[in-house]
Amino acid sequence: MTENKCRDQGRLDQIRIRHLEVFGNHGVFPEETKLGQKFLVNAVLYTDTRNAGLSDNLGLSIHYGEVCQEIHRFLKEHTYRLIESAAERLAEHLLLTIPRLSWLDLEILKPWAPIGLPLETVSVSISRGWHQAYLAFGSNLGDRRAYIEEAVEKLSGLTGCRVEQVSGILETEAYGGVEQGPFLNGCLSLKTILTPEELLREVNRIEAEAGRERLVRWGPRTLDLDLIFYDDLVTEDAHLLLPHPDMQNRTFVLEPLAQLCPCKRHPITGETVLQMLGRLRESQEHDSGAGGGYLLSCAEAGKGEEV
Repeated sequence: MTENKCRDQGRLDQIRIRHLEVFGNHGVFPEETKLGQKFLVNAVLYTDTRNAGLSDNLGLSIHYGEVCQEIHRFLKEHTYRLIESAAERLAEHLLLTIPRLSWLDLEILKPWAPIGLPLETVSVSISRGWHQAYLAFGSNLGDRRAYIEEAVEKLSGLTGCRVEQVSGILETEAYGGVEQGPFLNGCLSLKTILTPEELLREVNRIEAEAGRERLVRWGPRTLDLDLIFYDDLVTEDAHLLLPHPDMQNRTFVLEPLAQLCPCKRHPITGETVLQMLGRLRESQEHDSGAGGGYLLSCAEAGKGEEV
């Protein structure tokens, strides 16, 4: 559970479901999947009930009766060897299908598990939810705009991902000193239930499908997708650095990003996107090659195109 997730949970209301009984066919042994057994489900649904409470309108909250029916149906219709798998798939299903559900604490209990010893119950408990990510995109080979549009479409089509806004598109000179043609650049905001590592794998796959070749650092490419922010996560994994370690030096990232989240703070420095952009522009004000012009008209900061 990340610190950011804890803060978000603290701002959300909770609807609790306790000991929902389901007869399902889950287990490692053939007898379990054939004969079935009783399971118990606990769930904490994180949402905002303020409007529902003020208006007395169930349509503005989460209908816990419908959630119980959905949990019951899902666990009856599917069979898993592990309750870990049952919990993971059920959590994913609920997040994708229940409107207004931001986060979910889910526990599946298996009473009298067949281990040959007296045992009241064993359970698996997980926490899953929607995360806020921001990605930068760019292209300077072939049909640049088509590569970008196809990438946005593929991201929108990923299970567990929802593209919310796409910035205007910049044409900029190449970054990094390698002789090459100009780029089209922009950013998008994304809601996702994927982990950062899972999202990165999907991003790399989309780049590969666009013919991206990593031959020269900062060299020409058909498609470049960079993960800039993932919630307020800070990580220095060998394959994943968050936030993006060079974002504060890239006008072609900060300008479109300022359309989407101008007041988003860098989790390490505390600077907002607009503050980083202003500081970078000041340092480049005498550099005639800095920046770039929008090919598409851009709205004021914080007004990207909704998808």
